Amino acid sequence: MAKYSHRIQADRRTVTSRGMYIYGNTVRQAEVMPQRQEEPRKEHKKKKLDRQILKNRRKAMRMNPAYVMFLSIAAVAALVVCVWYLQVRAELTSRTEHITELQQELADAKEENTTRYNVVMDSVNLEEVRDRAINDLGMGYATSDQIIEYQNPVNDYVKQYESIPKSGVLGQTTDK
Repeated sequence: MAKYSHRIQADRRTVTSRGMYIYGNTVRQAEVMPQRQEEPRKEHKKKKLDRQILKNRRKAMRMNPAYVMFLSIAAVAALVVCVWYLQVRAELTSRTEHITELQQELADAKEENTTRYNVVMDSVNLEEVRDRAINDLGMGYATSDQIIEYQNPVNDYVKQYESIPKSGVLGQTTDK
């Protein structure tokens, strides 16, 4: 029962323009506002003011040809900058996509190389190579008289263009 009475009260509630709630089903009388009394104005001053306003408006509506030219050049410059920016962004996007494609190709090539290397390493049995070299090809281990030791002045690799001298010294420096 309480819900029903609350509902009736909510339906009777209305909102005025001032934001206050009015309860009930009757409309109250509007407040009467006193009217303003206008001061008498001088007509010739109003006409003069109107002429001045019209003159200023006409002057504001006119555009100097130099100003129009400046605005035109500024608009064209802004358009050129926008087009240039869009071209740079498009080029950057295409280069980024190309770099991504190249990185994917590189990753695929590395994976393929690793796979092939592993296949080759798994297929090579060093024991079989040694047996075939000794038994089938007649190869053997080097003897002590076949081994020549030499002193390398620089700890680097050596490309042999001539025979190694008997002394085993390839080059000497005078620095001591």
